[in-house]
Amino acid sequence: MPTVLIIDDNAAVSVALEVLFSLHDIEALRAASPEEGLALLEQHSVDLVLQDMNFSADTTSGAEGTALFRAIRARHPELPVILLTAWTHLDAAVDLIKAGAADYLAKPWDDNKLIATVNNLIELGQAKRALQQRVQVELRQRRELESGHDLRGMVFQDPATERVIHLACQVARADVPVLISGPNGTGKERIAEIIQANSAVRGGPFVVLNCGAIPSELIEAELFGADAGAYTGASKAREGKFEAADGGTLFLDEIGNLPLAGQMKLLRVLETGRFERLGSNRERQVKVRVISATNADLPAMIKAGTFREDLFYRLNVIELRLPPLAARPLDILPLAMHFLGAHPRLQLHADARAALLAHPWPGNVRELKNVMLRAGLLASGDVIKVADLGLPPATGASASAPEESSRELDRDAIHLALNRAGGVVAQAAAELGLSRQALYRRMERLGIVRP
Repeated sequence: MPTVLIIDDNAAVSVALEVLFSLHDIEALRAASPEEGLALLEQHSVDLVLQDMNFSADTTSGAEGTALFRAIRARHPELPVILLTAWTHLDAAVDLIKAGAADYLAKPWDDNKLIATVNNLIELGQAKRALQQRVQVELRQRRELESGHDLRGMVFQDPATERVIHLACQVARADVPVLISGPNGTGKERIAEIIQANSAVRGGPFVVLNCGAIPSELIEAELFGADAGAYTGASKAREGKFEAADGGTLFLDEIGNLPLAGQMKLLRVLETGRFERLGSNRERQVKVRVISATNADLPAMIKAGTFREDLFYRLNVIELRLPPLAARPLDILPLAMHFLGAHPRLQLHADARAALLAHPWPGNVRELKNVMLRAGLLASGDVIKVADLGLPPATGASASAPEESSRELDRDAIHLALNRAGGVVAQAAAELGLSRQALYRRMERLGIVRP
């Protein structure tokens, strides 16, 4: 059962509240004075405090209630507090709402409104605690991932990205082909680098071939090399990508663009490790880890007869699907700040952050990088605005919107970012789209201490 602490020196009021809460499956603790209430808070786990504003017959200023609230807030900053107030205490209660009190109710109270308010705040507190626990689990997993693996400096915060990276590190040591699928510009080559960096051949070469950037008549020469005179213009022998990658990894990007003739020869190399240069009868042997990537629908290409089914299954021993940037929104602001690395003093206006999060990013990370490079060049002063991004403002956002949202939402966002970053302010600032100095200033205003 959730527990509410009632702090009121009027026994009749405390008993009435206790009975009301018991009828709604809420346990109540009662304290007749601020001192007793603060002592009970140290002895019991409490979900919410319901406190009176006046504890003295000699005054109606609400000063005692104000002092009690500030003492609770100082010791338990996340604990929701509801103020019970007479009309004479209304101004003091409003001031305390601004200082972080959850709500205030006038005496005599409405039972239904009180129960609804209490239940909503308890549920919100439970949701926050569950979120914080999940963040702690994610943080621990993230630290384990980062401490035990070389992530090649990849910037990410979203769990969807982390799952792909975690799987990439798991399969890295298995000497099997990996197929990385996902839209253009999502970072497939970086995932391939992570696999190489954590594999048994991490000391070997990492060779890249974009199959979509090579004319079809030259793709075989690029893959397997060619002897002098093998084709027009081949005045001397040349090494192919497989030879260059011997003892390491060959990353074949846009594998769906590989011609059928090249597909057949690639399949043979994958099965035997042997190939011949164009124009040569001498067979060569290599040991190469092949990672391929595609933004194409290879099963559909198989049905259309433009991609070999046997090659697909050979390449697709392990498949990693990298989602589009719009499907991993927690990556957007950290990546945006990362791309501003040449302009460390710049920070993002709230409207700019909203616009970045609202944009669909059809070009994914590559598009975001270009947008931020533009913004870094066009920004006047130290704040990037929506106009600097060249993006439409988010729905409902205006150029005159304040830099901060409500204090409570801002406090929660900063706490979560700091926990996720393990207390590293620079990393938390990147997640929030702020400069490190701006985050320090905001923490100071809100009284937030770095964990």
